[in-house]
Amino acid sequence: MKIIVTGGAGFIGTAVVDFLLANTVHSVISIDKLSYASAHNSVCRDDFSHRYHFYQQDICDRKSLESIFSEHRPDAVIHLAAESHVDRSIDAPSVFLQSNIVGTFTLLEVARKHWQALPESGRTRFRFLHVSTDEVFGDLGVQQGKFNEDSQYQPSSPYAATKAAADHLVRAWHRTYGLPIVVTNCSNNFGPYQYPEKLIPLTILRALSGKKIPVYGSGSQIRDWIYVEDHARALLAVLESGVVGETYLVGAHCEQKNIDVVKAICSILDRLRPIDTTDSANVLRAYAELIEHVVDRPGHDVRYAIDASKLMANIGFAPTYTFEQALEKTVSWYLNNHQWSERLLADGNALMRAGKKSSL
Repeated sequence: MKIIVTGGAGFIGTAVVDFLLANTVHSVISIDKLSYASAHNSVCRDDFSHRYHFYQQDICDRKSLESIFSEHRPDAVIHLAAESHVDRSIDAPSVFLQSNIVGTFTLLEVARKHWQALPESGRTRFRFLHVSTDEVFGDLGVQQGKFNEDSQYQPSSPYAATKAAADHLVRAWHRTYGLPIVVTNCSNNFGPYQYPEKLIPLTILRALSGKKIPVYGSGSQIRDWIYVEDHARALLAVLESGVVGETYLVGAHCEQKNIDVVKAICSILDRLRPIDTTDSANVLRAYAELIEHVVDRPGHDVRYAIDASKLMANIGFAPTYTFEQALEKTVSWYLNNHQWSERLLADGNALMRAGKKSSL
C-alpha cells in the first residue's frame, strides 16, 4: 500500500513511520508541519528512501494536501497530526481548535475527494484511520470500570474537546458520505523521541539535571500506559483488519498512578546512573528526593482506563512489552540520547522566544 501518515514527525508518528518502514513493504508518505515537538531530523530513514517521502506541510493547507494526494494516490491515511499537550491547550486553546478540528476537516475533505475519484477497486481498498485519545471520555472514579467503545464522550480539557470534535467529524463523513473510516482511541503513550514536556521524559531529564521533578497534587491520578511501538503495531493491525465504521480502543491494560511512575523512573536511574554519594558537596542521595508536589492543574482527570478486549479478540493484538520492560527501555534510550533532548529543548526555547509558549 501507499500510506499517508499525518503528524509523521511527531512522537507517535515517528514510531508509526519507522514501524511501517521496518516491518512492511508499504510506501510511506509522511506529512508534518514540524512544530516544536517534531522529531523528524532525529530519525535516519536512508535505508528506506525508495519508499519514504516527507512533506513539511500543515494539514490545514488544502491545496498542498490535494497536491500530495494527487501525486501519490494513497491507499490509506493514518491521521495522527494533532496538538496534544493538555497544559498548552489550557493556555492557548485556539491553536488546538485550528489543528485538531479545522485540520481534520480539511484532511477529510481532501481524502473524500480522492476516494470518490478512485475506481471501484480502489474505493473498496481505501481506508481512513483516525487516531484519537482516551481523554475524549473524560475521567473515571477509582472504583469505576474501564472505558470501552460505547463510553460516553465527556472531555475535560480544550485538548480533549477538540479531539472529541475531530472524532465526531470523522464518523459523520462516514455516515454522510460513505468514507471508509476506522477510529482508534488510545491510552497514554511513552517511549523514545517523546517531547520532554510529558510526564515520563520530563521526569527523566529533570532528574538527570538535578532539578525538581514536579508532580501535580498528590500524584494519585491514574493513567493507562502503552509503549509507543506497541501502539504502532496495533494501528497497523487495525488498518489491515479493522472493520469499516468501527471503533477500537487501544491499550495494554496497564494502570499506574503518576507518583508511582515517577518513583519507578527514579529507581531505574538510581541503578543505571547512580548519584555520586562519595562527593561531600552532593547532598542528593537518591533521585526521588527531587520530587516536588505542585498545585494541580484545572480540570485534572482522576483516572483513565482502557478496555482493549475488542481489539485483542477481533484483531488479535497483544502488547509485546510489559510496563516495566518498556519503562527501562525508555529510560535507557534517554540516557543514551541526551544530546537529542538537549537539541530539541533548545529548538523549543527558540520557538518560545519567538512568542510560542512552552510549559517547560
